[in-house]
Amino acid sequence: MKQGLMTFTVPLLFVGILGCSTPLTTREKGTGIGALGGAAVGGIIGSAVRHPVAGALIGTALGAGTGALIGDQLQGHEQVQQNQQQQIEQNRAEIEHQRDELDRLRQQKEY
Repeated sequence: MKQGLMTFTVPLLFVGILGCSTPLTTREKGTGIGALGGAAVGGIIGSAVRHPVAGALIGTALGAGTGALIGDQLQGHEQVQQNQQQQIEQNRAEIEHQRDELDRLRQQKEY
């Protein structure tokens, strides 16, 4: 049974990973890392109680959920930083425009 489950699960994971045509989001990366870490820890704990497959499956589910939550939080912070950087660039452009306008007005006064 273990061999059949591994034979089915491993190729499915590879197809899922290779099937991504766009770069992974932070949330997706967090989910993947959490799932792999959870599977490893769950397998180790499960083997201690003589149920490594059940432990790995439970660990995968818990790890994926936790990783998704953490990744979602990180992605939210990244979005806030991007918005702030965009606002900074807009402010810089406006300041530069106003400086140019002041220089133009000063030159008009001189003539």
